[in-house]
Amino acid sequence: MTVAIVADSSSDIPADICKKYNISVVPLYVIFGNETYKDDGNDITLKAFYDRIRVSTVMPTTSQPTPGDFLKVYRELLKTHDSIINILISKKMSGTIASAELAAKELSDSDITIIDSEKVHMPCGFMAVKAAELANQGKSKEEILKAVEDFREKINVLFIPSTLEYLKRGGRIGRAKSLLASLLELKPILTLHDGEVSPYKNTRRWEQGKQEILNLMEMMVKDSSNLHVFVADSDMNDEGDEFAARINDKFKPRELIRGNIGCIVGAHLGPGAIASTFYED
Repeated sequence: MTVAIVADSSSDIPADICKKYNISVVPLYVIFGNETYKDDGNDITLKAFYDRIRVSTVMPTTSQPTPGDFLKVYRELLKTHDSIINILISKKMSGTIASAELAAKELSDSDITIIDSEKVHMPCGFMAVKAAELANQGKSKEEILKAVEDFREKINVLFIPSTLEYLKRGGRIGRAKSLLASLLELKPILTLHDGEVSPYKNTRRWEQGKQEILNLMEMMVKDSSNLHVFVADSDMNDEGDEFAARINDKFKPRELIRGNIGCIVGAHLGPGAIASTFYED
């Protein structure tokens, strides 16, 4: 039995990793006013997206793939695979799972499993990569599903926006709280909890926030020789590189991957954010 792995573009899995592990990615959509772009790197590039969000008076919104988008991918994969496992963005954040379920119903005779990752960005991406690694090893669908479910709890993410303005404009944080945070110059460290973005800890300065993420990682990591880290930024490459270097110097992880906060997550965080996603084997 051959198993295909499907993710969505909000997972921000680098293209070379998708190619290496044969992960199919179904893109979500980015919307600026009346203009809609498929988040596939072609309709709108990441650079063009961040350039636009910096100057746009219209806050971008995002939308899930259509059932037809999933159907197209399913039908192609089922030509060469016996079953499909979808690992998708938390249903509390997006209607992506609903679209995938509608598409699966159209192919009711096919073996399609949809997993709510309860995550977004590379925490979701790492789950898809783990599934793909096991699929490439010839593991059964049942073995992959059990392993991914256990693996989910190992993944941590901490991210920090350089400004709360985009969260405020996108309606993801109360106006009063945003105003208070701006006055106090707070830099909140955020995480994912129960399928949603949640506050983890407040810091007062950008540099302090980055250092606090390192401190928190040190508390969470038991054995850095088994540590895998994905460091991403939203259009601040130099800051991301510097932060990745600090993590590398401090932990000497087994694996450190540099990547991006893509359009879907970036539409809510805005430019100028850093995220550290990590787990131990």
